[in-house]
Amino acid sequence: MNRLVGERISIITSKAQTTRHRVMGIVNGHSDGDDGADFQIIYSDTPGILKPGYKLQESMMRSVRGAVQDADVILYVTDVTEDGLSARNTEIVESIRASGIPTIVVINKIDLSTPEAVGKMIELWEGLLSDAQIVTASALLGFNTDGLLGRVLELLPEGDPYYDRDALTDRSLRFFASEIIREKILLNYDKEVPYSVEVAIEEYSESPALDRIRAVIYVSRASQKGILIGHKGEKLKRVGTAARKDLEVFLDKKVFLELFVKVADGWRDNENQLKQFGYENP
Repeated sequence: MNRLVGERISIITSKAQTTRHRVMGIVNGHSDGDDGADFQIIYSDTPGILKPGYKLQESMMRSVRGAVQDADVILYVTDVTEDGLSARNTEIVESIRASGIPTIVVINKIDLSTPEAVGKMIELWEGLLSDAQIVTASALLGFNTDGLLGRVLELLPEGDPYYDRDALTDRSLRFFASEIIREKILLNYDKEVPYSVEVAIEEYSESPALDRIRAVIYVSRASQKGILIGHKGEKLKRVGTAARKDLEVFLDKKVFLELFVKVADGWRDNENQLKQFGYENP
């Protein structure tokens, strides 16, 4: 979605389950077709498909199913490192097939594969979703993303725009600040710790030259607090520095960032805490 929108809206790491929330990216533009029409596309980036192990992941999968039901066009993004239909995504693929919604299967990361392997993946998905269009792409290199945009415009129905033309997303600055901090935790910690973390922005004050942000990082067990902070606070300081630098680029101004760590026992299976953290229908 970042490549299609042209802005860094969704956080990116090599780890699974990076995306937890459904995030909208809004693109306004002018088509190159015969009619030269204006357009607005609302992309809805969802969590990756997984088999839920606790209430947090159940909420994530409900947002995926909701996105399928709401869509005018479905972009099912797979990549050359996947070897077909696994148990975790069978349900979603079957619901896409039954929905009758125009679908594009995007085979991403083709820069990491060979033409022969990509050809086999195309054949596989032609069999799994016979009515879908198949598009190969590399989001990293920007290969064929313009072609993908053209396919989306061909399939979208005409209608009035939902958002103002200068709108970019439906999310707040607080949300993006928390996501950027969580991205740095995913990048700097291993095993269970980054998946046990939630970030809440307790204070966000804006001024023309400087934004002040106070964030609390919640962990699900007391033993994880020390791991997150590190010896003499060095690990937490590293996360804070990296997050502050990205926030300054994102906001185009200076940022003063304070990070604190607290324990919220078992928050991933606690409905009240999930609601407080902004998860829908946990």
